[in-house]
Formats: sequence, C-alpha cells, structure tokens
Amino acid sequence: MLGKTELRIENVQLRNVDLNEFGTVVAEVLGLTSEEVMVTDVREDHVVVDILRKDVYAENIYGKKKELLQRLSKLGGISLSENASIHSEGVLGFIALDEEEAKQVIERTKKIGEDIKEKTAKRAIVYSTGFEVQKAAIKDKNAPMIAARLEEEGYVVTIGPTLDDDEKNIAMSISRSIDRGYGLVITTGGVGAENKDRTVEGILQVDPEAATPYVTMYHKGTGRHEKDGVRIAVGKVGYATVIALPGPNQEAKLGIEVAIDAIRANHDKKTIASNIAQALRESLKTKMKHK
Repeated sequence: MLGKTELRIENVQLRNVDLNEFGTVVAEVLGLTSEEVMVTDVREDHVVVDILRKDVYAENIYGKKKELLQRLSKLGGISLSENASIHSEGVLGFIALDEEEAKQVIERTKKIGEDIKEKTAKRAIVYSTGFEVQKAAIKDKNAPMIAARLEEEGYVVTIGPTLDDDEKNIAMSISRSIDRGYGLVITTGGVGAENKDRTVEGILQVDPEAATPYVTMYHKGTGRHEKDGVRIAVGKVGYATVIALPGPNQEAKLGIEVAIDAIRANHDKKTIASNIAQALRESLKTKMKHK
C-alpha cells in the first residue's frame, strides 16, 4: 500500500479540456474512483493531480506511465510533447517504472511483506491487568497459563508487565508491542462492567473498529455496574491480532482455547470475538443451572 501523494504530468498543454474527464482517465488507469482524483493545478506545461485516497495498491501504480500518457493523449484539447513524463516526489514515483521493473518490484515487495508476516505471526505477548494483580494481592495465574498454552502452539511468548486499569496505558502498551513485532497480543482482566474495567476501551483506542461482543448484560447503574455489561474485544492492527480475555482463570482458559482454534482457522476478528463470547456465554449458563 502506498501513501497519498501527488502526480505531476509534465510537458503537456491543455486547451479547453474538461478537467473532470482528465481526472476520470487518471482514476481509471490507477484503479481509483473519479471522486478519489482531483486536478489541483494547471500550468502552461504541466498538470498536478492529487490522489485523495488515503492509500492505493502498488499493483495499480507500478509501470502505468505509458498507459496513462496514451489515455490522456486521446482526450480532446490535450497536447503531449515527445518528452511528456510523469513525476512524483512521493512513492507514486514508481508509476514511471517499465513493466518488467514493476513486476520485479511488486514481487520483492510481496516477499518482504510475507516474510514480515511470517516472523511476527508466532510472536506473542501476554498482559494481565488490574491493581489487585499489580500489587500482588492475588496470584497471577492467567499470564503463565496463557503463555504456556501458546508455547505449545509454537509461539515465542513474552509475559509483559501487569498493566494499570487505565485505557491510555493499555492502548500505549498494546501499540508498543505491535511496533516491536508481536503478531499476537493477549490481555486478561478489565473487561467487566465496573468503572475501573478499561481494557476494552484501551483496545478501541488502538483499533476503533475492534469487535466487542457482550458476554452478559446488566442494567447500567445497578450496584457496581457503571457500564451495561461484560464484553471481550478482538482488534486487528496490521499483521497483529489483539485479544482481551476476562480475568477469572477458568474464563481465561476457555477464552484462550477458543482463540487458538479461531486463529488456527484463520478467522477474522469478528468471528474470533463472536466465538469467544459465545463460549463464555454458554459456560455462564451452565454455571447458573448448577447453582
């Protein structure tokens, strides 16, 4: 994926050209919609086109110089000199590569991406959360248990420090872990309905579109329930998957088993979250029946 930038088409003269048509041609060649391309500057010998989309696919850019110039030359009112060219100060400059060079660059880029994904996929870090664990008021059974289980699955696992009940701290710790190349980040605790439970909120700061299904729901404001229920969370950032599991040890055990199965099956974040939440709901129902 390539970041937003500008294209500068040089040695071109325009006379009564429809700029909407000009932008449409550029969009079609680069695999974009017409709304994602805007002509921002027209001078005597060059035209500047702004790519409004946040990112574009490399395959749609590399080696497209010749095709784009040919398509533009067929528009009425456009005159291209023999030295007509396309430039960009950004990575869109790869548009000028010839077809063979473009194929080689794409292949190398894909290989690098695959290598990074493979190396990060089996690196995991596990965080417990909460004051009671941090101050050793209770023994942390979750992090060692999850780490051991992941190691059985072939992961190289790090147990991180216990995190504060603070969504900014949780989000920062998760983001740093992702930046350090961990492909799986697991947290336990802090998913309840009390005000101190901030793990789900922390993950939403890292991935605003994280899947956060409810395990159980409450009437907000009843007793200690300042939120309307218990949720788990599964986010995805780049190659990394982030999973928030409950704090009770049996629930964490159940959650990690379901998570491992879902990851092994290459499910997306919504499916992983749904599977974990459903397993926890069924476990809760079973417990209630036996009371």
